[in-house]
Amino acid sequence: MTDFVVWLGSTLVLFSIIFFMFGCIVGSFLNVVIHRLPREMSVANPPSHCPQCGYTIPWYQNLPLITWLWQRGRCAGCDLSIPARYFLVELLTGLAFLGAWLLVHYHFAGGAEESFLKQPMVAALVTLALVTLLGGLIASTFIDFEHFIIPDELTKGGMVTGAVFSIAAPQLHGAFMGEDISHGMALVRSLLGMACGGAIIYAVVRMGKAMFGKQTYSAEQPVRVTFGQHAMTMSGEGDEPDLKLPYEEIFYREGDTITLHAEKVEYIDRCLWDCQVAIDAKFARIGDEEFKPSDIKHLEVMTHEVVVPREAMGFGDVKFMAAIGAFLGWQATVFSLMFSAVLGAIVGSLLMAFRKDGANIIPYGPYIAFAAIVWIFGGYELWDWWWISFGRN
Repeated sequence: MTDFVVWLGSTLVLFSIIFFMFGCIVGSFLNVVIHRLPREMSVANPPSHCPQCGYTIPWYQNLPLITWLWQRGRCAGCDLSIPARYFLVELLTGLAFLGAWLLVHYHFAGGAEESFLKQPMVAALVTLALVTLLGGLIASTFIDFEHFIIPDELTKGGMVTGAVFSIAAPQLHGAFMGEDISHGMALVRSLLGMACGGAIIYAVVRMGKAMFGKQTYSAEQPVRVTFGQHAMTMSGEGDEPDLKLPYEEIFYREGDTITLHAEKVEYIDRCLWDCQVAIDAKFARIGDEEFKPSDIKHLEVMTHEVVVPREAMGFGDVKFMAAIGAFLGWQATVFSLMFSAVLGAIVGSLLMAFRKDGANIIPYGPYIAFAAIVWIFGGYELWDWWWISFGRN
């Protein structure tokens, strides 16, 4: 018993528990971000509530992990099920924070490098940078899974935050690669990583657009397609999540056009039935009529199939990789592209083998996020091995 008390009271165990608990709390907030951010809702107001019945959740029913298990995944107000995603995000964020703390502790706890434990402020900044990035990766992954988008608040915000952390803690770029670099050089590497990460995925997007060009979304039952100011949204029946496609990802090249055969069209002050619809960046053609998209305030279509000039990667992925590069440098972006491509090929092959209907297609953002996490927790060592081997050849 005495040994257990001594072990429990050790600095390593104490801080490990603290980081895990704090990560779970942050994960609870990330659940709010995941639900509200893509719906353009405030993440601060109103307070936590059940999205199904509006029941305001008191603090004692909002404890990370514990509440979901205690209530068996159900709302205390309406008794409807709470998705397991809420529990999973809290757990993953807690483990991510714990992993970041242990990584910093063990990687810089001895050897030839000066111990980070002798530089508590630097250790704190590097750990804070890593948990910030990991939290962003988790939120982006789950939003991309559900909505097929990665909000600018996470990607553009990640670029700025990564550059700031690079200046404050240059060890974020140098120490993991066994180098001692200045604040200015760390900023240069952050900007280079941002440019390299964005350029790589941008090149992939352009090649994908040129080689494949179109993607078809079809359904057995008619779906409602709404053309808003900035994006096209497809809404199915039942529990199927809405699919939101930003126009910046659709109308990329000259001539890119959304085409569909509409069973019913509702626009301006009239309705049409059984007609062709074609929409590009400059014109909207509905039956025999032609409009400027800016002149149409509201347009809803019921259809079985939509042909969209869009690929598996969009510009959200470009900004996403740029944000990762801002935190981790250009090497991490090259590694993430290669690793995510291999992972995507494996998962895609398995999905095609087991799901002949093409369902459950995973957006590319989660592959990139997973690859970046692999880099953080040891992928840089694979990079060193590969780079050295490449140099010898």
